[in-house]
Amino acid sequence: MLFILFFIFQFCFHPVVSLTSDGLALLTLKSAVDGDAETAFSDWNEDDITPCHWSGISCANISGESDSRVVGIALAGKGLRGYLPSELGKLIYLRRLSLHTNLFHGSIPVQLFNATSLHSIFLHGNNLSGNISPSICNLPRLQNLDLSENSLAGVIPESLGNCSQLQRLILARNNFSGDIPVNPWPTLKNLVQLDLSANLLEGSIPEQIGDLNSLTGTLNLSFNHLSGKIPKSLGKLPVTVSFDLRNNDLSGEIPQTGSFSNQGPTAFLNNPKLCGFPLQKQCTGSAPSEPGTSPGLARQHVNRSKKGLSPGLIIIITVADAAVVALIGLVVVYVYWKKKDKSNGCSCTLKRKFGGSGNNERSNLCCFCWSLGCVKGFKSDDSEMEESEKGGGGGGGGGGGRGESEGEGELVAIDKGFSFELDELLRASAYVLGKSGLGIVYKVVLGNGVPVAVRRLGEGGEQRYKEFAAEVQAIGKVKHPNIVKLRAYYWAHDEKLLISDFISNGNLANALRGN
Repeated sequence: MLFILFFIFQFCFHPVVSLTSDGLALLTLKSAVDGDAETAFSDWNEDDITPCHWSGISCANISGESDSRVVGIALAGKGLRGYLPSELGKLIYLRRLSLHTNLFHGSIPVQLFNATSLHSIFLHGNNLSGNISPSICNLPRLQNLDLSENSLAGVIPESLGNCSQLQRLILARNNFSGDIPVNPWPTLKNLVQLDLSANLLEGSIPEQIGDLNSLTGTLNLSFNHLSGKIPKSLGKLPVTVSFDLRNNDLSGEIPQTGSFSNQGPTAFLNNPKLCGFPLQKQCTGSAPSEPGTSPGLARQHVNRSKKGLSPGLIIIITVADAAVVALIGLVVVYVYWKKKDKSNGCSCTLKRKFGGSGNNERSNLCCFCWSLGCVKGFKSDDSEMEESEKGGGGGGGGGGGRGESEGEGELVAIDKGFSFELDELLRASAYVLGKSGLGIVYKVVLGNGVPVAVRRLGEGGEQRYKEFAAEVQAIGKVKHPNIVKLRAYYWAHDEKLLISDFISNGNLANALRGN
């Protein structure tokens, strides 16, 4: 009898050990995934006391809680196929949910937003559908929201403005439609990244996006159906922000204020109705854009309509055209006889590597064809030094000194070890880095991937070649770790270029201001 009572006591009053509530919520995720991905959950056992040692699960000790609580789920790139269970919203201490690059389908459950400790949601690279619930901003700590590369649709909710802590909003490559909302942007004071590219968005770009003062990196609105003019307010964004407005239906003239001055032509490509700098397409009836989008590019003229011209103006234009043709003929004759008299004539068929060396002075000279015509070639720094040693003040002959006119169109290598084809410089895409009274500075990436900085000083002006070359040679000899190294230079009557290393650490103004 005593034995039976002892057995009943042990059975009825012995404490039963069971899995925590967080563990039970996680098991619903395991159940929601198809069986062929069981390897990702091989150690998820319902007989365990805690899920804190399960694969992809992280826990932390929470003040006032006796057990460790789940704060992170990281199961990205596991090939998981299934749906997101609503029970994930019961993980009230969950901070980071990372299930990206899987095969989850269906909608994002509204109950997920009951996990009010969430600050990062990474669900990109799945096949989720439906829309974004306005209750997403019930998450007061939400900082990172990446839902890109899914099949989400509907409009982007205005309620995103309530996510005041949001830092990154990435909704690219979905099926969102309608207008970009107007109201959220002024309240998102901490937003550093905004990517709405590759959707079905239409309408105009809201001026309020210009209030995103914390934005860095790229503002990406490309590959949509946006129309209308680009708001000038975008110029208020930090100068470090790059625009990507490609492949839309934007129209009008590109603004030239603020951060617009730092954008290259790539930012506005495939908008047929856009015009103005930095595009080569000028706006009808407006003044010409700033010269060129790459160093050495010839100035282009606008074809203006001549409808309704008076007879007197037609006569003047005809006479002017005849005078221009006659002048061109004289120039051609002059150039022909001048070249005929020189023993070292220029041929546009000869091409050599910039900075190369040869056996004699002739081998160091080459010519290249540009939009300005056949421009006299360039010499290496060695050949120029040889000439300066040989020639005194003599002129005329082929072996003596060099006249002022003979210095035209020369590209001189200061650093012999820096080698590239001249055509690379002329064909490469150029991006404006900055402008000043001394000219425009471009970033040019050569064919071998090496970036260089090219300062375009504009027309040669009254400064003679020898004076310019002497100054540049003196600068080229300066060697100091805090001074950018000059690699080469080019001089002509209508063009002066300085080619130097590209340094990607910002400018002096940013350094002084601590930006």
